[in-house]
Amino acid sequence: MQINTIQTTPHPGQKPGTSGLRAKTKQFQTPNYLENFVQSVFEATGGMVGKSLTLGGDGRFYNREACQIILKMAAANGAAKVYVGQNGLLSTPAASAVIRELKTDGGMILSASHNPGGLDGDFGIKYNVPAGGPVPESITGAIHALSEKIVTYKIIEADDIDLTEIGTQMLGDMVVEVIDPVAIYEDLMAALFDFEAIRALFDSGFSMCFDAMNAITGPYAKRIIEGTLGAPVGTVVNGEPLPDFGGLHPDPNPVYAKPLMDLMMGPDAPDLGAASDGDGDRNMIVGRGQFVTPSDSLAILAANAHLAPGYKDGINGIARSMPTSRAADRVAKKLGIEMHETPTGWKFFGTLLDAGRVTICGEESAGTGSDHVREKDGLWAVLLWLNVLAVRRCSVVDVVHGHWQEYGRDYYTRHDYEAVDKDIADAIISGIRDRLDKLAGASFNGLGVEKALDFRYEDPIDGSVAEHQGLQVYFDNGSRCVIRLSGTGTSGATIRVYLERFEDDPEQMGYDTQDAVGPLIEAMEELAQIKERTGRKKPDVIT
Repeated sequence: MQINTIQTTPHPGQKPGTSGLRAKTKQFQTPNYLENFVQSVFEATGGMVGKSLTLGGDGRFYNREACQIILKMAAANGAAKVYVGQNGLLSTPAASAVIRELKTDGGMILSASHNPGGLDGDFGIKYNVPAGGPVPESITGAIHALSEKIVTYKIIEADDIDLTEIGTQMLGDMVVEVIDPVAIYEDLMAALFDFEAIRALFDSGFSMCFDAMNAITGPYAKRIIEGTLGAPVGTVVNGEPLPDFGGLHPDPNPVYAKPLMDLMMGPDAPDLGAASDGDGDRNMIVGRGQFVTPSDSLAILAANAHLAPGYKDGINGIARSMPTSRAADRVAKKLGIEMHETPTGWKFFGTLLDAGRVTICGEESAGTGSDHVREKDGLWAVLLWLNVLAVRRCSVVDVVHGHWQEYGRDYYTRHDYEAVDKDIADAIISGIRDRLDKLAGASFNGLGVEKALDFRYEDPIDGSVAEHQGLQVYFDNGSRCVIRLSGTGTSGATIRVYLERFEDDPEQMGYDTQDAVGPLIEAMEELAQIKERTGRKKPDVIT
């Protein structure tokens, strides 16, 4: 085995965010860009000698090439074995499941999640720890530090591995096992959910449309929903993973999944509509004529989880990201279980899950999951919804409205301003942050400010502290607004504004959300002046 030590120079800015390193695909194709980062990961995590690794991605452009490079670098760095998904494919939650089931020393997941793919799109890579979740900030910091001073990386000279055939091959002294990307994940789902009840639901004539958005969940949904669960062929649409996602923006929200929304709001709507994103960790749930906000979905699944066999004994606790609505808080209170509010980013749930403090977690950005893996899991959320509907034998509308009657309704929406000039976005946020301690008692659009906070989080398990995680403005009518910058894009900055109003009067729960939070929209514009300072007439995405 010929091991080559290649001279290199740092690529500035290889700092992993909440979901690893993301950049334009062409940036990743720059000589040594991927290699530098991979070598930095290997060294920051204690080297690869004698270790095992899980590898796969969402199938976007450059996925297969990146797999081959990482395999050859792992062999050169002394890894003993790598499990790689057939054709280089693994959804993010499936990768987490494989890491945990096969007890590998970590995993590399190739994805830019819900970002567009293709040559002119985005690519990404992240490392997950042996528990199956994203690395903590201490390690991302070490990776970045090493990437800033890297001078060499190691790679072997060898032919590419055949990733099309399941089985074992050798790459130098390293074993490469190409695995079925669905099998381990499906077995896990079968242990959590009542597949017989869901099959009976489909046998009764229940109809569904699952939009995989030409991304990674297509093979998983076809195998499980159409195959094992017996849904009619054609239930899964856009089910073949494509390098550019067929030109779609694989973000499951009402804007980018508009064909599904149009279907579900039309006269021929099936009983359930669902969609997932690029790497399979997000979900969207729509009933006939009823969009289910991710915040509501989290609360509803937590309240009904006991209907699925894997959660029949109840759940230990719930965690939500700070911008997510407080709907789940009221479920936790009624159940008498722990409730945790964390910064955005699934890694903040990891310590709580590992410690057994929480069972179900969720983010308003359409991410929901449980302690079965250490990533959010889009298909898991859809299957839990199916399990709930199979047991309760009622419509999505009935489930949602029944939940509101019991717990109250959180009118909730998110307004995204995408690809904003970073300097302008930073100035908007810093301008509000500088005034936070003066906002209490002020009034915007007739709404008085009760308090304003810059969210700070201290992990109750490991004591780590995360600061400046989003600006919160609480109004004296009980409403809340949050504003923060998203770290998932690769062009400019995304300003996200979250608006929330609680209503417990049954007679006041039937309004359109945008109308219900209209006064909050105007109040936040008066406070932040986003439209005025960016020149935008409206948000790019409203969810």
